[in-house]
Formats: sequence, structure tokens, C-alpha cells
Amino acid sequence: MAKKNDWWTSPTQSENGNTVIVTGRRDIDKFRNNPKFKIRIEVTYKYDADSKGMPDYKTSLQLEQIHEALAETFEKDPIAVLTGIYTGDGERNWVFYSLSTNIFGRKLNEALAHLPLMPITIYAENDAEWNEYEEMKQISEIMPSDED
Repeated sequence: MAKKNDWWTSPTQSENGNTVIVTGRRDIDKFRNNPKFKIRIEVTYKYDADSKGMPDYKTSLQLEQIHEALAETFEKDPIAVLTGIYTGDGERNWVFYSLSTNIFGRKLNEALAHLPLMPITIYAENDAEWNEYEEMKQISEIMPSDED
């Protein structure tokens, strides 16, 4: 059985050659096996990147605040599970699978309410087969990870 909050990290490259750090979650079987978790929601924060596509120190602190707020909120009320994080090429993208876009939206607002207004975008689509998660896992099979 996977331990709670078991993550792997692998580097990959964007189409323009910038490094993208991919972090994926292993302990998601109870969500993946629940047919109600079929909506993939992506929360994206675009930032001014350095020459390698990575955030500067100040931005990385903001990204960490967002991440901690999201993780804490969705751990308390698991209507969505954070399955992956992509950082690089001028953006951070948090990938969730959820039961409901409406409830997710309310929880997202709750999570970020204490933070200043930030330039995030939200995208959602049905992904009952968890295709994005499978693609992310394939990255870890191709690239070395910090767990190997």
C-alpha cells in the first residue's frame, strides 16, 4: 500500500527546450477507483520566467503559498485530489481530479481567500479514464526520478 502523500519528481522538456519539473502523486488509488472522480481540473499560474523557464525566488515563494493553501484545503475536504504539479516554461500547473466543478470552485476560493489576488486560470474537462495522469506517469518511466 502506498503511503499517504507519496510523490515522485522527474524533469522533462517543453516543446521549446525549457526544463519542466513534473511532480506526481502515487497514493491515489482510492480516488482513481471511484468513478465519481472523473473531472480533471487544472489550476495554472503564469509567471515571468528566467532564461530557463523557472520562477524567480519571490515568485517561487508565492507558488509555495498557493500550493500549501491548496494542499491543506483539499486534505481536509477531499472533494478533489491533487495528482500532479508541473513547474517550468513560465507556469506552474496543479492538476486535480474532482467530483464537482462547483464544489471545487468554492473550495479553491476558500483555499486562496487569505492570499492576494493572483493571475490564475482554471480549466476543467471530463477525464474518467485519467488519461492525463497516465501521461504524467509515463514521463516518470522515461526520465530519471528522485525516487530511483
